[in-house]
Amino acid sequence: MQITDRLPNKEGKMAEVGSFAPNRYNGSMSLPIRVAPSLLACDFTRLGAEMARAETAGADWHHVDVMDGHFVPNLSIGLPVVESIKKVSKLPLDVHLMIEQPGEWAERYAAAGADILTFHYEACTANFTATLAAFQATGCRVGVSINGGTEPEPLRPYLDQIDMVLVMSVYAGFGGQKFIPECLGRIEKLRSWGFKGDIQVDGGITDQTVGRCTKAGANVFVAGTYLYRADSLAEAMHRLRAAGEAGRVAENDANAS
Repeated sequence: MQITDRLPNKEGKMAEVGSFAPNRYNGSMSLPIRVAPSLLACDFTRLGAEMARAETAGADWHHVDVMDGHFVPNLSIGLPVVESIKKVSKLPLDVHLMIEQPGEWAERYAAAGADILTFHYEACTANFTATLAAFQATGCRVGVSINGGTEPEPLRPYLDQIDMVLVMSVYAGFGGQKFIPECLGRIEKLRSWGFKGDIQVDGGITDQTVGRCTKAGANVFVAGTYLYRADSLAEAMHRLRAAGEAGRVAENDANAS
């Protein structure tokens, strides 16, 4: 069953935005596991068909990586592409801004079609509060990301204002990197502080790493290479979800013992 939420659009009207109701974390297994295939790993010569392939395979969101060549040393998707794919997407667009001065772009990416809009703490340390307010004003669900070498402590005073924390398990900017295990302790910290929103993990996510993340308390997973480069995206999706659920069972068993 698809879960839907209704959020105000720019005109203040309530609009269906797809499968991401703001469930809250109440302990083991309380939040749905969601998978967001990263378009960065798909075949860009057939972008619409690749999105459809992920939807058929059971994806929950489309993860859209926006890079400016400054905050990260790479360039990728920008506003025109987000506007275009919004027209054909059957799922929410999970837009991850890896850019400088993210607050100046929040409204534009929301208008282009973002449903979940995430920015990096490291990109706005001098004006984080104002940047967070700019993202909240868009009506999108707001995510804040920490890079592969950043601890979550600076976010702690703001956790009740954030819908999702994206814990990078690689260094932002390029796909296909190896999983950084230190991210697991950061996930555990966030849950120990009482954060009840979604925790997303991005980087090196496979059926070999996802269970460790769910055991730590994460519930949303970005996977690019593992899914789009698989012989069967649908079978890879099934393996990923099964491994994630197995990690939750291990967490539940550990808590009960």
